[in-house]
Amino acid sequence: MKNLIILGGSGIGMIAANIAEELGYYNILGFLNDIIPTGEKIGKYKTYKVIGTTNAIEYYLQDENCYFFIAYVGLKKEKETFEKINKLQIPTNRYATLIHPTAIIPKGYCSIGHGVLIGPNAQLSPDTTVEDNCILLGSSFLGHDSTMKKFAHLATNSVVGANVIVGRGVHIGSNSTIREKTNIGDFSLIGSGAVVLENVENNSIVVGNPAKKISKIPK
Repeated sequence: MKNLIILGGSGIGMIAANIAEELGYYNILGFLNDIIPTGEKIGKYKTYKVIGTTNAIEYYLQDENCYFFIAYVGLKKEKETFEKINKLQIPTNRYATLIHPTAIIPKGYCSIGHGVLIGPNAQLSPDTTVEDNCILLGSSFLGHDSTMKKFAHLATNSVVGANVIVGRGVHIGSNSTIREKTNIGDFSLIGSGAVVLENVENNSIVVGNPAKKISKIPK
């Protein structure tokens, strides 16, 4: 059985832990967290210990049976979080990809990177590309010929149409819809329930139906 360490905290971290347990081939050693003190626990019902900070990664990389999952979502700080992930220098072959058994993925028709999480009932269409460290939460949908760039996130029940490029570090909020043949610029934030009908510039926050830009995220 492989050992798994989750970087982050509750929320996405506990979703990752749950999927890892359901898959049955990971032993969860605990969490690395730079805010919660070592020894404290994460989780409300089932709990896991914080076993160190991200400074401990080098130590755990020495164990070839130890794998890592990054459970970060940096709302309004996506670029900063993206850069933090890159600085960790975890080899891609040491990332755990966690795909829930109920996820719908056309076998042989998709490209899925390293360190990806695909939640319950999430669905990929044929000819989709999901790059490293992306997260697709429960019942999200990625349409055919669409691409999620590194560290992009689809929240619960979000729908991305066909031929869409979801840029690096983009967060698409719950119940939002992205029209086909649009581009979502890097590190942008799409608000919950938004209906995006046009291209979104990098570092933008858009909300509403139809979605409008309300501000820029500092670079």
